[in-house]
Amino acid sequence: MYPTPVYAAQEPGPTGGIAGWATDLMEKLGAPGAGLAIALENLFPPLPSEVVLPLAGFTAAQGKMNLVAVLVCTTLGSVLGALLLYWLGSAIGRDRMRRVVAKIPLVKVEDLDKSEKWFGKHGSKAVFFGRMIPVFRSLISIPAGVEGMPLVKFLTYTTLGSALWNTAFVMAGYALGDNWQSVEGYVGIYSKGVLGLMALAVVVFVVKRVRENRREGSSSSREDEPVG
Repeated sequence: MYPTPVYAAQEPGPTGGIAGWATDLMEKLGAPGAGLAIALENLFPPLPSEVVLPLAGFTAAQGKMNLVAVLVCTTLGSVLGALLLYWLGSAIGRDRMRRVVAKIPLVKVEDLDKSEKWFGKHGSKAVFFGRMIPVFRSLISIPAGVEGMPLVKFLTYTTLGSALWNTAFVMAGYALGDNWQSVEGYVGIYSKGVLGLMALAVVVFVVKRVRENRREGSSSSREDEPVG
């Protein structure tokens, strides 16, 4: 049995912003419209799944879409968006990625080597859990393509991770009814925490790399000094 939705009346959906855009898609296309919105969310991370998914659940609770169809279509949308990014990573390839990394200030090819080694060991878990982390939801598909993760394995872990994430938010919107927008607030805190940790990691990396470069520069200067 599905949880009983807690709304009182058949209220019209949102009419503005991302929620209004997603509502229009679902009104025109039904559950496939929700799937299309989520596919685009994978390609354009500023489109928040924490808005689209609960809204889809709320719309299903109103009887305007079938709940099972929403779950299936949104998961298919997630997989399709991730697959496009996987193919992008595959098109870039390891050699081209190495040339790009070599031109980035403060980043060394050795850093890419370490990342590749880590992904080779933990790639499956990274793809699975990455589907449940804001920003990484989209980005994780690119290194999977660059590293040539077997397509079947990529699709398996992407589908499982996406299904868990999507089901949680669709069902939250279904159960909360008119209060579906409260989901966005809680996930916003989670997203800000993730972004904060990412920013901190970047700062730590930059500081560490600048210090390493200074030490290497000092060592080179001492070696170049004339003796005697």
